[in-house]
Amino acid sequence: MRVLVSTTAGAGHLGPIVPFARALVDAGHEVVAAAPASFAASIEKAGFTHAPFADAPPEELAAVFARLPGLSNHDANAVVASEVFGRIDARAALPGLHALVDGWRPDLVLRDAAEFASFVVADIEGIPHATVAVSLDSFDDLFFAGLEVPLADLGARGGVAGLRSAPRLSLLPPAFDGATALASGATKRYRDDTAPAASGASLPDWWPGSSDPLVYVTFGSVTAALGLFPMLYQGVVAAVADLPVRVLLTLGEAGDPEALGALPANVHVERWWPQADVMPHAAAMVGHGGFGTTLAGLTAGVPQVVVPLFADQPYNAERVEAVNAGVALPGGPAAIGGLAAALRQVLDGDWYRAGAQRVAEQIARLPPASAAVPMLEETAAR
Repeated sequence: MRVLVSTTAGAGHLGPIVPFARALVDAGHEVVAAAPASFAASIEKAGFTHAPFADAPPEELAAVFARLPGLSNHDANAVVASEVFGRIDARAALPGLHALVDGWRPDLVLRDAAEFASFVVADIEGIPHATVAVSLDSFDDLFFAGLEVPLADLGARGGVAGLRSAPRLSLLPPAFDGATALASGATKRYRDDTAPAASGASLPDWWPGSSDPLVYVTFGSVTAALGLFPMLYQGVVAAVADLPVRVLLTLGEAGDPEALGALPANVHVERWWPQADVMPHAAAMVGHGGFGTTLAGLTAGVPQVVVPLFADQPYNAERVEAVNAGVALPGGPAAIGGLAAALRQVLDGDWYRAGAQRVAEQIARLPPASAAVPMLEETAAR
């Protein structure tokens, strides 16, 4: 069958779809990935044929984001869900997706939960569709709350009811997701069996002679490009400088290690390092609560200190703490002053490691992403 995968321009949105898209390809199905033109390199790096649609007008996005300072995280997310994802992004993507569907006629649309133009096209054309979660079930309720009017304006007939009724695939175990109406409904849960395996190699000896616990710090691939570099990262370096730990801090391609200045002996900085090779050695992880970063720590059973910055990250941080897999440190960059104490808390004893390993065991018991293929084939046949 032909499967149209559709996503917004974000690593945290593409990442959860990749295991299912690869499983479909491995099963012999034809997959094309629709995404904004600016996201071409990421789609191609993931190994898929890219079908570009228009990027959202930057001036329209800027006008919405200018309204967010001063709003609560909940209210800011509601505005972004309805105005950015539900209107601006979808309106820009709609012509390209209509043209693609008219010319290629997929049998199934597999969409990122925040990409709504593909739902509109599938709804209008009568094409079966399924959704891949890029956040907690409870966070999706925010998306649904303000979407009825934007979807109607775009021409969708099924509305929010159509979104809710679609099969939903998630890489999170139910214990982490929490008890919501969605969690007990259409959500089918799998594990990523396509992720790179650890090479088994030791890390380079960046801390000669030290056997202190390793703390892996990452704020994802894009945070350094969002105006938080270098201040956020310098704050982390200062917070961990006097701790008896080894620190590997990764910046992403947008961060220049030289901009951090002189580093203490216990801190090593890289733009990027394979997470699969770091996790077996990590005693703790510090992150921003992004979906992909948090899931990587949970899958490896590594306890986390989560410093949420925006979007769904505060919700993820709360769940990490709720399942005893780590500590939430809310407050954005200003909270970094509490990082040393939070790390001591996570590293002291086995409480948080045991909690993280319980979640890892739940993830390991989930069926592989390849097991979703028959369900997707059945969905396409309806």
